[in-house]
Amino acid sequence: MEARPLRIGDITLRKPVFQGGMGIGISLSGLAGAVAREGGAGTISAAQIGFMEEDFDENPLKANLRAMKKELEKARKLAQGGTVGFNIMVAMNHYEAYVKRAAEIGADFIVSGAGLPVDLPELVKSYSIKIAPIVSTEKSVHVLLRYWAKKFNRIPDFLVIEGPKAGGHLGFTREQLEKFHPTIYRAEVGKIMEKVREFEEQFARKIPVVLGGGISGRGQSEEAFSMGADAIQVASRFVTTEECDAAQAYKQTYIAAGKEDIVLVKSPVGMPGRAIRNSFLERVERGERIPPSRCRGCLKKCKPMEIPYCITEALIHAAKGEVDDALLFCGADAHKIHKVETVKSVIEELMG
Repeated sequence: MEARPLRIGDITLRKPVFQGGMGIGISLSGLAGAVAREGGAGTISAAQIGFMEEDFDENPLKANLRAMKKELEKARKLAQGGTVGFNIMVAMNHYEAYVKRAAEIGADFIVSGAGLPVDLPELVKSYSIKIAPIVSTEKSVHVLLRYWAKKFNRIPDFLVIEGPKAGGHLGFTREQLEKFHPTIYRAEVGKIMEKVREFEEQFARKIPVVLGGGISGRGQSEEAFSMGADAIQVASRFVTTEECDAAQAYKQTYIAAGKEDIVLVKSPVGMPGRAIRNSFLERVERGERIPPSRCRGCLKKCKPMEIPYCITEALIHAAKGEVDDALLFCGADAHKIHKVETVKSVIEELMG
């Protein structure tokens, strides 16, 4: 398979690989900068990005906005002219502030999921930043692209499709996850592609499609491109790289995980997620409530006194390597990872 460069407006990726955003603190400047340096698109997760700032507990929004600039600047130095952007979840509280911050500090792109980013074009209309929704079904593509076209007279600069084998929060119901085995979901991707082509014709401009979810090796990469994708999105394979910002203990959970250890969980975000079973998840499954030490206002729709656990605290434990008290998000194929590698070697294996 020959990896062809991908053009998105004035951006050119030498390698058509997007590194998926992973929060909290898993894909920061180290990983994003390394992927960008190798010719792919490095993605910094904005989710509670300022968790290491001294004033995070007192003023998480201020700490997060400050950390966004710090991490982008560090990633730029590592990227050597490569492409770096942000993943910003619609479900985040102060979503508009994070989007505007990414645009103001000069990020190359924003990818946005965990909900439909219906107002994203309005928030960045004064900037040249590229924007892309993360979608999972033909229905969500149809609704969002029609809305953008009608209200803003524009289409995405590119579009990310995340399939049911992705890690972290998933854009499916549990019923859909049970329904969408690979053959059926391949047909769904075909429907998404058809819908994208309709809007390409309407606006006389190409919408590059990035396909992710369960892409862990050359075979899955080749299949994605055979389905019409212009690029792939990969996340879990980059966790166990030397450059990844996660703690070593976090990386080792991936290496040690068996297929039976990877399970679907119910997240306080209100969406299904995929993670590695550990003592923390076993406590949650038994019905134990793990109350937050304090609320940092991370989500728009969250009732701190009712949630089974605080997702911010669980993911911060993960980033710090406190794996017994952590939510360890991963993709469906994380069990296939058996060693620590470099970003360069992962991209070479995926792309040839």
